[in-house]
Amino acid sequence: MTIAMTASELEAYLDQVFPQLHIGGRTYFVEEVGPMTARMRCDYHEKHLRPGGTISGPTMMALADLALYAAILGQIGPVALAVTTSLNFNFLRKPGPTALIGQAKLLKLGKRLAVGEVALFSQGESEMVAHATGTYSIPSER
Repeated sequence: MTIAMTASELEAYLDQVFPQLHIGGRTYFVEEVGPMTARMRCDYHEKHLRPGGTISGPTMMALADLALYAAILGQIGPVALAVTTSLNFNFLRKPGPTALIGQAKLLKLGKRLAVGEVALFSQGESEMVAHATGTYSIPSER
């Protein structure tokens, strides 16, 4: 399967269509895009913390959602209106005070729906801190 957008093209596209993502400073980065996969990083920043000093659930959910979006657009190209229809999340352990890595893998990429999963890790660690599955709706006109 060919790649429709490289990591740098995808990051530039996200900057264009979601500039609000970087309010308060850039922390989300597209690290790589491959066949039916994408890897994103969320750098550790105090704006992502919750009481107790751990990375917040909404931050982890945003990374998972972005990683799925990146994996999809990496395959189909710049389709701004591909939207999340479901995101299911399992928090497995407390993330360390470091960057989070989201490794997305598409399980199905159809004409109208994409289904995938994302494994989240603290950078440098091998045990998942969270696991997500999600479905995206893809508009009929690409």
